[in-house]
Amino acid sequence: MKILVAEPLAKQGIEILRAHHEVDEKIGLSPEELAAIIGEYDALLVRSQVKVTAEILAHATRMIVIGRAGVGVDNVDLEAATKAGIVVVNAPTGNTISAAEQTIALMLALARKTAAADASMRRGEWKRSSFTGVELRGRTLGIIGLGKIGQAVADRARGLEMNIIGYDPFVTADQAALHGINLVDVETIIEKADVITVHVPLNKATRGMIGPDQIAKLKPGVMLVNVARGGVYDEAAVAAGLVEGKITGAAFDVYETEPPVDSPLLTAPNTVLTPHLGALTAEAQLRVAEEACEQVIDVLAGRSARYAVNAPLLTPETARAIAPYLPLTETLGRIGAQYFRSAVKALTVDVAGDLANYDASQLTAAALRGILENATSERVNLINAGFLAKSRGLTVNERKTNDAGTFASLVTLTLEGDTGKAVVAGTIANGEPRLVRIDDNWLDMAPTPLMLVTRHQDKPGTMGRIGLMLGEADVNISAMHLARTAARQDALMLLAVDDEVPDAVAAAIRNHPAVLDVWVIRAATDR
Repeated sequence: MKILVAEPLAKQGIEILRAHHEVDEKIGLSPEELAAIIGEYDALLVRSQVKVTAEILAHATRMIVIGRAGVGVDNVDLEAATKAGIVVVNAPTGNTISAAEQTIALMLALARKTAAADASMRRGEWKRSSFTGVELRGRTLGIIGLGKIGQAVADRARGLEMNIIGYDPFVTADQAALHGINLVDVETIIEKADVITVHVPLNKATRGMIGPDQIAKLKPGVMLVNVARGGVYDEAAVAAGLVEGKITGAAFDVYETEPPVDSPLLTAPNTVLTPHLGALTAEAQLRVAEEACEQVIDVLAGRSARYAVNAPLLTPETARAIAPYLPLTETLGRIGAQYFRSAVKALTVDVAGDLANYDASQLTAAALRGILENATSERVNLINAGFLAKSRGLTVNERKTNDAGTFASLVTLTLEGDTGKAVVAGTIANGEPRLVRIDDNWLDMAPTPLMLVTRHQDKPGTMGRIGLMLGEADVNISAMHLARTAARQDALMLLAVDDEVPDAVAAAIRNHPAVLDVWVIRAATDR
């Protein structure tokens, strides 16, 4: 496969990619140049500067995965990528230490007025009294966002003997306490912290979360730090607070626009400004490159990524447990859609037995992939199946039960629409997929790429006549299963065939007096 590296990466990451695939390094492409060539590639690697927009992704017809060598993915249009079925992965742990250390460095630089003192010295001055600082020991540090970086900052701030309060809606008080953090709300941080640092992604909820209203409530003498994302602080409001003396100092490593040529922070007093250096250490650049590149290789090989940001995050145990059932469930969706023959308006995925103890979201996505792939010209995969189903008004339900009857695990799909419903079910037995149910008929057969299914009256000679018609058309039968509700009642016959069944032969079988219906089912994909 072909991989495009659009921003500088550590050579060790490039070597990981080149060991498996063809790699082109094209740095400094304009959006137009990137759009013009992106259709040639299966994977893209970026850092923070290249903007992967919906307009660019519209040309990415081969793209399978985008790797972001860093924590955030705000330079990638996730909605457009998801709709296109492109996995987006990032490297959230590689620069944790570097970003945490940069945060601490900026806090100390503010407290001791290091940057201003250095500039004064270089002007030939010796104004010691002008640079009287403050100690951080005993002061209250407020951390907004308690992910890996926020926790790492807290761990280091404890070494400075600071009191730490923090906010994160997804962290429990017990988890926070492990890092010496007293969990509070944002308002408490705004009102009581001596130093505030943010470690959150930039989104609708966090953009401008510290603006004029919050700055008006800040504790006098507060210091603000941003090594997360530009835009979390309202830069104009922060600059005004610095001018008014409401804020003692602000240290920013990231900005609303980069480079920040028009930022009011550039002319505001008492600032320490660095050019997005949070992850810019030799160690971090190596780690994020390796982390992102390894995941790109995994996705291209059909394996799960550790940090896919637009796909369910599965534990290794869950990934192992559901792996055999993903192709089975996709096949069930494909069989069910062809057997149902009508527009599917609702899908219920029932997961039973041992499998019910694991996250089933990818199984549901696999079922949707099988159902939708022949109903749309768009590429359908585990990433965008849910999005495409929702956009088509398809209602999806997922249910779990520990009772799988005689099976260790069982996956059952119920498809519903204007013409009624259809049920298909399958399991894994001895490591092999088995089709075990169609509607109320229980059976046991390995699904094959081509199958002929008939519903017919259980009359002597019917099966033989169908076999004869297939034989006369040189269609070879490799396996057969018969299920019936009762003797001399309706029967369901599944034939695994090695050859395509001509339309004329299928029509002749359908016209047999005892045959009620016929399906030619292609259970394998053309991908």
